[in-house]
Amino acid sequence: MDWDDLRFVLAVGRERTLSAAARRLGVNHTTVFRRIGQIETGLGVRLFERHRDGYTPTAAGEEAVALGERLEGQIDGLERQLCGRDTRPSGTLRVTTTDTLLMGALGAPLAAFCRDHPAIALEVTAANPLASLSKRDADVAIRPAAAPPETLVGRRLCAIASAVYGATAYLEAAPATDDLGAHRWIAPDDSLSHLASARWLRATLPAVQPALRVNTLLGMAAAARAGVGLAVLPCFLGDTAPELKRLGPPLDGLASELWLLTHRDLRHVARVRAFMDFMDRTLRPMRPLFEGAHVVRAIRDSRSS
Repeated sequence: MDWDDLRFVLAVGRERTLSAAARRLGVNHTTVFRRIGQIETGLGVRLFERHRDGYTPTAAGEEAVALGERLEGQIDGLERQLCGRDTRPSGTLRVTTTDTLLMGALGAPLAAFCRDHPAIALEVTAANPLASLSKRDADVAIRPAAAPPETLVGRRLCAIASAVYGATAYLEAAPATDDLGAHRWIAPDDSLSHLASARWLRATLPAVQPALRVNTLLGMAAAARAGVGLAVLPCFLGDTAPELKRLGPPLDGLASELWLLTHRDLRHVARVRAFMDFMDRTLRPMRPLFEGAHVVRAIRDSRSS
């Protein structure tokens, strides 16, 4: 087998279905089916057991997958080392961040970087899971992280605070009370149950039955602006929405940290260094926005304004 064959074996071994392997490889599932068949025929050994719900590696298939993973790591490492010799701030730079940061704070900084560095083509991926910088899924990550992986290097920019927000129209019609439990709530759904804001809501208001559950913070912010109820949102998202009012200071224990990260092998690449230096200079002055250093409004203040 050559490396291209191993790419197909590795994709099927990881994904366990032809359709998922095809998406990973950027081909259609019939191509994957045909290539696996050709590889098995050429080797004279079955690499996968076919089942109704997917593919399972045989003993030989497990050995092939393990070899593919080792070679992939070596190839990725070589690519990073070669990229590290690049001294020109040009070429393609892949950046990963969360959809919330991209829509809530990074639009203007990214636009300014593109204007100042026309020789660098940005490819931005908005995805909540941390992309693998070791496998070159991205070159730089801008995202919240409590403890970045040891394989990455970077800079802690600031804290990210969260607070309770409600739309002005909702608050004007809501009960005149400081009891948060008397309000309608917008909550994260089960896919976001790991968030500190979700844990806070369960611990602080256990009797509340949310009026709406949403699987993204952007969706929660949209629902809050529409007047569905109260929501715990990052301050950089809530404080910039004119329809929303903050109901008190940032919540204790909910702050995360904003990090600018790259792989240690890429930190001296000219385009990576240019991007990280630019974002550091641009995002640090935005610290008051991220950390919620704004005028605090209580519920009753918002009703009288």
